[in-house]
Amino acid sequence: MNNLILGIIALILASAGYWWSWRFQQRDHYGKAIGLMIVSALCLYLYISADFFLHHWDERYHALVAKNLLSHPLLPTLYNNPVLPYDFRDWQANHIWLHKQPLALWGIAGSMALFGVNELAVRLPSIVLVSIAVYLVFSVGSYLFNKNTGYLAAFFFSINGLLLSLVGGRKATDHVDVFFMFFILLSVYLSIQHCKKEQFIYSVLVGISIGLAVLSKWLPALIVIPILLLLAWDSGKFSLRTIVARFIVIMITLTVVFLPWQLYIFSAFPQEAAWESSYNLQHLSEGLEGHSRSIFFYLNRIRINYGEIIYLPLGWFIWRSLKNPGDKKQLAVLVWFLVPFVFFSVARTKMQAYLFITAPALFFMTAEFFYALVRLKDQSRSKWIINLVLTLLVILPIRYGVERLTVFEFKERNPQWVIDLRDLQKENFDNGVLFNYNRPIEAMFYTDLTVYPTIPSIDTISALQEQGYTIIIRDDGNVPEHVREVELVVIKRLTQAVDD
Repeated sequence: MNNLILGIIALILASAGYWWSWRFQQRDHYGKAIGLMIVSALCLYLYISADFFLHHWDERYHALVAKNLLSHPLLPTLYNNPVLPYDFRDWQANHIWLHKQPLALWGIAGSMALFGVNELAVRLPSIVLVSIAVYLVFSVGSYLFNKNTGYLAAFFFSINGLLLSLVGGRKATDHVDVFFMFFILLSVYLSIQHCKKEQFIYSVLVGISIGLAVLSKWLPALIVIPILLLLAWDSGKFSLRTIVARFIVIMITLTVVFLPWQLYIFSAFPQEAAWESSYNLQHLSEGLEGHSRSIFFYLNRIRINYGEIIYLPLGWFIWRSLKNPGDKKQLAVLVWFLVPFVFFSVARTKMQAYLFITAPALFFMTAEFFYALVRLKDQSRSKWIINLVLTLLVILPIRYGVERLTVFEFKERNPQWVIDLRDLQKENFDNGVLFNYNRPIEAMFYTDLTVYPTIPSIDTISALQEQGYTIIIRDDGNVPEHVREVELVVIKRLTQAVDD
């Protein structure tokens, strides 16, 4: 069944589910409404995840490292068996791989342990997390504002185009940023439960969740701390002494969660850990890997990721917050967005998904603005203008989500180059090293070979053969005759992988 037919089926099922979800919401049956919304969103998540190949950036790296973690969970490797010299500073071709914190990689590895080494298993943890996050957005929005706002924010979240692209592995940083966003959102949800129930255990759970967020993508996870303090202050249930004591508990707990891994890698892999630590800091002062952007990059980008008129709800929400500075819940949402926005805007290296942790806050702002306009419409003489804005607030995010699904584009979802690699794996080469393959990372995911993109020299072939390796060279028509004639070298015809 081709991409178009599958996509149309997914869109019809999702649209029907969202329609009935909205009908239940109109009748105040919010449990059924959110349940149907999650099922509808799952249709979209499963469809976009059904690409039977690894995407170029950055999914292939995360998938390969996770596959290697199956054999040694505490030894993150990219090239599991590097038979040629490598630069430990090159995260795209090194051995010990510390370029990302480990939680998302462990999650993907766990999924593959259960469901096999395949593309859907790579994406399944993200599918599960964002499905749960739909409910979390609703719950958090209901507490901070009301159920209508929570419901509409959850809808915006569930169909967001950037979220769909990250879940499907189609955009850079993919599953790592999904994990990061989820555990920050979960931390806010648990902070709210802490404020509502006043139980000590929630301090520990908040600390664990923030610690897991740090283990997903490092210290910007601490944005939860000011949000928690504002919500605790707003609740009026805690004395200053209690707030300080619970804050200390949270800080100790999150440190216990994330610090052991940091101590371990600096002890076990000091060279690589020190380099990655300094490289992370370089993101602040240098535009790394071609990702240097203007300070206005995120201000411009949010119109694409969250709807072209996102500036209206954002500006209105900032104005309302300044007008009512005593509304600490509202201030918490503003902090949730503004602090990461300013921080990442000032940093020199910028990528669109870095700001994804603020997505729930933007959806809350948009949903609140929507209902503010609904209330204003009853008193306005220019109802058509308000109706136009209300329509655009909903239609533009839907359009962007549908675009990211690429339903109406021809797309080869099971390409020949992947089929060739799977067939190559069936040949069971003993200690095989594949050369002259343009996608070595993907090839090492689909096979147990060590793979390099270059044609080896005669000396390299001889040295590796003496060590017991089987040399395979992809025949692209450019393999020199003197290399072809080397005894025991296997020349294979393999389809060249192409950019997705």
